[in-house]
Order: sequence, then C-alpha cells, then structure tokens
Amino acid sequence: MTALTLSTAGTATLRADAIVVGVAKGARGPVVAPGAEAVDKAFGGKLAAVLETLGASGSEGEVTKLPAPSGLKTPVVLAVGLGSSPDKKEGYDPEALRRAAGVAARALSGTKKAGFALPVTTAEDIEAVAEGALLGAYAFTVYQGGEKTAKKGGNGPKLPLAEIALLGTKPRDKAHKAAADRAIALTEEINRARDLVNTPPNDLTPEAFAAVATAAGKENGIKVQVLDEKALAKGGYGGILGVGQGSANPPRLVKLAYTHPKAEKTLALVGKGITYDSGGISLKPAGHNETMKCDMSGAAAVFAAVVAAARLGLPVNVTGWLALAENMPSGSATRPGDVLRMYSGKTVEVLNTDAEGRLVLADALTRACEEAPDAIIDVATLTGAMVLALGNRTFGIMSNDDAFRTSLHEIAEEVGEASWPMPLPADLRKGMDSPTADIANMGERMGGGLVAGLFLKEFVGEGITWAHLDIAGPAFHEGAPYGYTPKGGTGSSIRTLVKLAERTAAGDLG
Repeated sequence: MTALTLSTAGTATLRADAIVVGVAKGARGPVVAPGAEAVDKAFGGKLAAVLETLGASGSEGEVTKLPAPSGLKTPVVLAVGLGSSPDKKEGYDPEALRRAAGVAARALSGTKKAGFALPVTTAEDIEAVAEGALLGAYAFTVYQGGEKTAKKGGNGPKLPLAEIALLGTKPRDKAHKAAADRAIALTEEINRARDLVNTPPNDLTPEAFAAVATAAGKENGIKVQVLDEKALAKGGYGGILGVGQGSANPPRLVKLAYTHPKAEKTLALVGKGITYDSGGISLKPAGHNETMKCDMSGAAAVFAAVVAAARLGLPVNVTGWLALAENMPSGSATRPGDVLRMYSGKTVEVLNTDAEGRLVLADALTRACEEAPDAIIDVATLTGAMVLALGNRTFGIMSNDDAFRTSLHEIAEEVGEASWPMPLPADLRKGMDSPTADIANMGERMGGGLVAGLFLKEFVGEGITWAHLDIAGPAFHEGAPYGYTPKGGTGSSIRTLVKLAERTAAGDLG
C-alpha cells in the first residue's frame, strides 16, 4: 500500500523522485495552478509557456513530464491537467483534484517518492488529493510475480508509487490530519475491495471470502457470523442455497456487525456476492463469462463500508450481510422451472438461473429486516439492463422512499460517484406473476433493471426504508484506466455508503 504523509517541506527543497504540479485550462492557454509557485520560479516564471510549447493545455487527465531545472531537489516535474480554471473564490472542485491526483500517481508507478504540490487550501482539498492519489496508485500484481520480479530487475509489472508527500499541508493541524487519516482508512478499504473483485474465482470461493471477512472482523472489532451450507439449510435460506447448489464450492451468508456505544441509528447493508457467475443452467454465451469474477462486487463494497465505518469510529451501527454463492451448472444445479422456498416463506419460480443475484439478495434482505434497521441498502452488479440504461460509469438508485433515494443520489454526487435515481413502476410487477409460485424471478424484458428492483422490494419488511444500488456498470472497468479508476475492480459505491454512514451518525439520515 502506498504511504501518504502531510509535509511542510518547501516545494523547491523537497528531496523526492518527482514533484507533481497542477495546470489548468485558461482563456489564453495553460495556467499554472496554486501550489506550484516555487516550481514556476525555478522555470524563470515560464512554466506555463514551456508546457504550452510541449502541447499541454491543462485538460483533465493530461500528463506532461519535464526535467527539473536547477533550483529544485527533484529530477522530474510532472504537470497534471485539472480542467478548466475555476473562479478564484470557488477554488478547484474536489473531484477535479481527486482525478488529477489519481492520474499523477498512476503515471509515477515504479517511483519511490513524489511530492504533490496541487492546490490545497482546505481540509476538503487535502482529503480529495489524498483519496485520488491513493486510489490512483493502486495496482493488482499478486498473480504477476510483482515485488519479487521487480526486485530482481525482471520484466514484471511496475510497483505502485511507494510514498506520497502532500505539500502545503500542516501535519499538526487537527483538520488536516483528520482529512488525511480518513482518506487513508477509506482508500485502504476500497483497494482491499478492488483486490477481492480482481481475485480469480478459483481462489475467491464463498468460503474464502467468508474467511477474509472473519479475519478483518477480528482486526477491527467487528462481530462476524458465518452461516455455512448446513446452517443455511436449517434456517430455510432457499434462495442462497438454490443458487449455490450446482457448485462444488458451497454458499455462505456472512453477517458483519459494527456497533458503537453512542449510536442512535442502525444501517443494514446487503451485498450480492456471486463469486463466479456462469449463468448456471441458463449458461451465459461465449464472451460474457470472462469477467464474471466481478459479480461479488456488491458484497465487496458492503464489506469495505462496514470495515471503514469501524476504522473511522463512526457513532452509528452498521451491519453488513454478504450473500455469497457460486452459480455453476451441474447435475445438482437449480433448473429453469424449479420453485425455491425463500427464507421469507415466499416461493419463487426460477425462469432463468442467470437471474440469480436477486435470489441471494432476497434471502439476505429478509434476514436483515428482522433486526429492524433504520434503513437498508442493497448493492449489486444486478442487471445488464442497467448498463444499457446508464452506461458503464453510472449506477442506478431505486428506493421505496423518494426522499431517501434523493439523499443517496446527492451523497453519491458529492463524493464523486456517478449515479442516477430510477423509478419502480408498479405496472412492471405483473410481469413477474407465476401460475406456479408466489412470484417468478423474471418479468418483462424491457425495463429489466427496474423489474429486478421490484422483485427485491417484495422481500423488504413493511415500513422499512430501503434502497437498491445497481452497480453493474461501474463496478468493473474493462477499458484503459482514467482518473483514479483502474482497470478491473473499482470499488464502486463504497464512498457513497461510508458518507451515508457519516450522515446517519450525524443525525442526517434522509
């Protein structure tokens, strides 16, 4: 994990491998951002002109490396684009700082130490730069020889930037330190979730995931309960068992309970944890299986959010439910046409075994409702229909409470996670009527993401505020990295969940 420190060192005197400065798009060309004054002075006040000569404009995501002139203790200057230059009174948007820091950190992979001299004037700015840098520095090299290969001078992957010094900060300032500490705790858990999502499914089985959660619980004072296949059968968890019965790796339901003595509210988080999704008997076509290790991203997000809440010591109770199963075809697998009796007692006709996420979530939602939390949020890579509707970078939000849905949308936008509120049209419910069971797990094809939300709503207790986050698009990124978003697992929705927990702790639950 990349180390981060607050530093009072001067930009010109810091001894490091590189110094990072910001450059924005001005009306007449690139503009050097605040924080880089000493670097600009070393360039004779002509840093912007030099950058423009090299083709830099200050556009978001742009990176320009220059050899440092005399007067600086670092050999390299890295100028990163911040986008449009803001009004002087407003300062830079936290998300612009977050993305720029992420781009810079990734560009400096293989480097031991870098000083970040980006424009930071508030604790919020410090937190944004710290978050972006630590998320952008992430790399998943466990299966590539990683550190051993790099130490031997081999051709293995570059290691992440080892150390980040945030310049223009005050290590003894309580607000500055709190901002850095929060960013470190949050990003460490996001990056742990990314690791889980990126881990091959032959290594991350339901049992293995449960073991990771158990170990993290012991480390952070979180009570962990794991229901194995025998306990699930005894408890009547027909949905989780039905999805997992075709696999040699049996399912698990994991409960993580973080409690605080001063808590007045309780949040329940429920995560879809399909450690591999083949589609089951309704087998996915060729080309759709290769990334299905990511189908446990919702459970990874819930796990990370609970641990982050514990590490931050938030005065709110947060309970996480990880519904873990592997969806495989075999002689023992659930068939299309089978009827499952769920934990709630309702029966579900399984018309498509590839609509399995809603089945494991239904059992976990019912169980979570028994503890009467103040609100329940489930998180899942649930439907391809949501990706078609919102694209690869935006998750959908559905809820049985419009005000709560609005609050979640606002929180997501605040922390820099793209989201959009979606409806739950009552007319789509009829499509799930079954002549055999209480409900079918499929409905109308059009509006499939909304149909899935309506199915889940059937398993939410009366009077309980509930929301559903469909993160199928942004949970796993297959393209080139951008901003602080890597290729592979992203940790989508974790920042939203943690901010919601903080708002709830402060008595501001929407």
